[in-house]
Amino acid sequence: MQPSNERRIVVTGIGVVTPIAVDVPNFWQRLTAGESGVHEITTLDTSRYKVHFGGDIPDFDVSQFVDAREAKRLDRFTQFAVHAGGQAIADSKIDFDKVDRNKCGVILGSGIGGLGEIEAQIEKMLTRGPDRVSPFTVPKMMLNAAGGTLSITYGLKGPNYAVATACASATNAMGDALRSIRLGETDLVITGGSEAAMTRMGLAAFQNMKALSTRNDDPAAASRPFEADRDGFVLGEGAGILVFEELNVALARNAKIYAEVIGYGTTSDAGHITAPDPEGVGAAAAMQAAIDDAGIEVTDVDYINAHGTSTPLGDKAESQAIKAVFGDHAYKTKISSTKSSLGHSLGASGGIEATILCKTIETSTIAPTINYETPDPECDLNYTPNEAQQADVKVAMSNSFGFGGHNACVIFRKYE
Repeated sequence: MQPSNERRIVVTGIGVVTPIAVDVPNFWQRLTAGESGVHEITTLDTSRYKVHFGGDIPDFDVSQFVDAREAKRLDRFTQFAVHAGGQAIADSKIDFDKVDRNKCGVILGSGIGGLGEIEAQIEKMLTRGPDRVSPFTVPKMMLNAAGGTLSITYGLKGPNYAVATACASATNAMGDALRSIRLGETDLVITGGSEAAMTRMGLAAFQNMKALSTRNDDPAAASRPFEADRDGFVLGEGAGILVFEELNVALARNAKIYAEVIGYGTTSDAGHITAPDPEGVGAAAAMQAAIDDAGIEVTDVDYINAHGTSTPLGDKAESQAIKAVFGDHAYKTKISSTKSSLGHSLGASGGIEATILCKTIETSTIAPTINYETPDPECDLNYTPNEAQQADVKVAMSNSFGFGGHNACVIFRKYE
């Protein structure tokens, strides 16, 4: 099956905000070295919590891309998006004065949006009265604030909207960006996701639903995807933003090309609101849809960046889904979950992991799944344990699965 449109889409810029680094070079160096960004939380007082660790970013400084006065009008998740988006745009070397801004869009994902602002203003209302609630509350908390701010900052007048599908948000946003350019609606889209749910309410809610690891004695080893002793995910935060661009537009300005975006698939489990389909049926369908959309065979896929959150049910279901789609090739393709180093940044994770696909293809280096000690017989694939591996990766896939039964998958290919 061939792709549905001859317009080809490439990645020309990437940017990240993560617990291990807030720029791409340091991020990639530390990720491939197997470092962990999971630590005792310092951005919150966790003395009354059962979980005291996570992937928060305590020293984040947004001033590189926005001044201090403007930053106060942005929730933390928007600040992350502005920082990562600014990196990606600078990396792409795009001059928006030389392109049609009406054909430039912003499509970003976030699962939760401005939770920190909601908390702060509810507390202010309850303790000081409704007249003390900030007039900036709505523009700070709304899910579309991140994309709106980037659109305003760079004068981009094409489609501009937010996607909210829990942990699949960024990947669904990238899928929409791919389709927008394929259809000729846009020539360039800033896409990916941002999340800042490391708040008092966010941590308490995930803790109390028993979704989080409780390995307080060894935070750096708490996120252990596909490993037998995994006990839940580690809450993280951050952003991953990419510049998707129509190939001929990119070539005309001699842009650097990280990878070509060739496939996208999305499905719903239509089952439980938080638990995955135990057999991974919906996840498998999303992967197969992306493969079909890309017009490739399963044997063409060299690497899968797994959703791999370190939950007992989720990792097992994803492993089964990969085997259902790839058959014998499931044991030959290389897989890793970089959430082992970063924790789980929810709606931003797909964007961060898409930047990882770009760097994997560019450097022929596969980042490891760290903290892998005891194999799980039900998760028996090659998860690139503990150390990075060198491999010529021509086709790479990223999986994202979210509460609500959302499944999304994107496929990138080396541009040649």
